[in-house]
Amino acid sequence: MIRVLIADDQKLVRTGFRLILQSEPDLEVAGEAASGREAVAMTASLRPDVVLMDIRMPDLDGIEATRQITRATVASRVMILTTFDVDEYVFEALRAGACGFLLKDVAANQLAAGVRMVAAGDALLAPSITRRLIEEFAVSRPQTPEQVKELTPREMEIFLLVAKGMSNAEIAAKLVIGETTVKTHVTRLLMKLGVRDRIQAVVLAYEAGLVRPSQRSR
Repeated sequence: MIRVLIADDQKLVRTGFRLILQSEPDLEVAGEAASGREAVAMTASLRPDVVLMDIRMPDLDGIEATRQITRATVASRVMILTTFDVDEYVFEALRAGACGFLLKDVAANQLAAGVRMVAAGDALLAPSITRRLIEEFAVSRPQTPEQVKELTPREMEIFLLVAKGMSNAEIAAKLVIGETTVKTHVTRLLMKLGVRDRIQAVVLAYEAGLVRPSQRSR
């Protein structure tokens, strides 16, 4: 069973998510938190596999709650849920250690699938807002971290493709190598970079100026 903690200050939202998740045979709602501070405390006591975290909550916002949870434990993974398709707070939450985010209007089956992905150790970004989010908020003062310089040429090549949002299968096809080989390289480069998952790697690549957003029409 995948145990989930729902953190949202709106009771109606929590109830809706609970009904969706409890209808799945492999998902269990371990508890509900109405504030960021409650989410931190309940995560420490309940040790859920996944925390569904709202961003804007009283007492302690979802960003700081995410930061405290990810610093305290590697067992519970945080997925941000937001009503906004472009929100600078989402990027800050990713920097705080969240494993991804979804919009609150996501379909029930997509929510369940997202929880399973995050619980399995994968990172999840809502496709409809990933590029816009990165373009708006991920470009900062480029500084190449020392750990990036430690990557081998092949690892750097794969790192840049990961940063562009390509899956292991897509990278394997582009480089004409096995998908298992790609997975091995990704695992090693994440360790070298000192990041939790692919999302954190994407954030690092953009902050370091290694990948730049394409121009989009306004």
